Amino acid sequence: MEERLSDTIAAIGTPVGDSAIGVVRISGPGCRNIVTRLFRRARGVDELQSHRLTLGRIVDPETGNDVDEVLVAFMRAPATYTREDVLEIQCHGGAAAVNRVLELALESGARPAEPGEFTKRAFLNGRIDLTQAEAVIDVIRSRSSASLDLNARLLGGALKREIDAMREKVTGLLAQVEIAIDFPEEDVDIVPPHEALGLIEQDLIPSIRSLLDTFDAGRLYREGVSIAIVGKPNVGKSSLLNRLLSEKRAIVTPHPGTTRDFIEADVTLDGLPIRLIDTAGLRETDDEIERVSLDVTRERLERADLALWALDLNAGPDELDDAVFSLLRDKAAVAAANKVDLCPEASLEPLRKRYPAISFMAVSALHGQGIDELKKAMRELALNRDPEALSGPVITRLRHKRALQRLQEHLELAAANIREGMLLDRLSVDLRDALDDLGEIVGLVTTEDILSRIFSEFCIGK
Repeated sequence: MEERLSDTIAAIGTPVGDSAIGVVRISGPGCRNIVTRLFRRARGVDELQSHRLTLGRIVDPETGNDVDEVLVAFMRAPATYTREDVLEIQCHGGAAAVNRVLELALESGARPAEPGEFTKRAFLNGRIDLTQAEAVIDVIRSRSSASLDLNARLLGGALKREIDAMREKVTGLLAQVEIAIDFPEEDVDIVPPHEALGLIEQDLIPSIRSLLDTFDAGRLYREGVSIAIVGKPNVGKSSLLNRLLSEKRAIVTPHPGTTRDFIEADVTLDGLPIRLIDTAGLRETDDEIERVSLDVTRERLERADLALWALDLNAGPDELDDAVFSLLRDKAAVAAANKVDLCPEASLEPLRKRYPAISFMAVSALHGQGIDELKKAMRELALNRDPEALSGPVITRLRHKRALQRLQEHLELAAANIREGMLLDRLSVDLRDALDDLGEIVGLVTTEDILSRIFSEFCIGK
């Protein structure tokens, strides 16, 4: 790792394709040599000012030919993203220009950056902790303003501050226990048992539980939730998809079985990213192609987080609806009784009596009646909690959850140890384990395998 950190790395930091501006990002001790070798200023001042854009030209040092007119920002360590010298070259955004600038940087001593390596260096050099590093990619991938707000708070250190506060309390308790172990003959004051129990059971463990309670909703805001639209043929599943998207994505005809393959589309419901999956109508068939599509429907339903069951309000429930309902027994679902516009007086009671475990809503996919209420029900079903609970620190990743669960177990063992008579050696081990759990969340305790998995999610150049 030491040898790799001494390298100078370079990558294109903007998406592939024609654009007004393309950015080549370089980080490491070779930045000064690269800018000196490749950059010619429009005005003849030798020393570049740090963190200032400077107009000039990139030239090929072998031929002396101009490559592009650029703006260059040379940023001196440690006040940079990676805490190393950083060079960013803003050239024209065509593929040829950006790639040529990158090639010249590589020929001048840099090597190609690995995915996420700039952010990995920011973490390894102590500029950010691991929760903030993870938040970087989540900010980039945010699909709604709500998820962006959540991830921006993580990037700003909201979870880090919460974990740091816990670490300080556990460290203080451990320090007193260690002193009592190391100097048993001395008259050393340690935290009285009732105070130690209060700190663990009334402060630390409730804080851990509060964080754990945010995981399900936090994960959904980060990853989104998939909802499979299911039902028998010709009940308006594709029409519902089009209405929820406010655009025509699925073909709609009066003939049953129009949809034979699934259609996926993204929508945001009050800040929550949703992936809707329109599936083939469920029914018995002798058609080989249709049987395959029905198998795909069942598979997609099983993999989806939730189900949106579409029925024809005017037709009334039948055995085929019973068969669809049987597939939903272990799946969180909301039901849309469609085509209320054809019979406004139709009642939901027959459906509610036959399928009491499902929440039914009367809607019209054609005219939009009841769609807002349906969206609200879908969102509430997905979150199943008060959204205001996400206003504080939030955990969004499974590794956070597992570390906090281990932390809670170790603190509960420590509390039990105190109750059984303050066995200091055992208590010290429990508290050290708790510190390791906290350190794992923020990256003080890591393995190369964990870091590789985290940063492999990143794009090259970030």
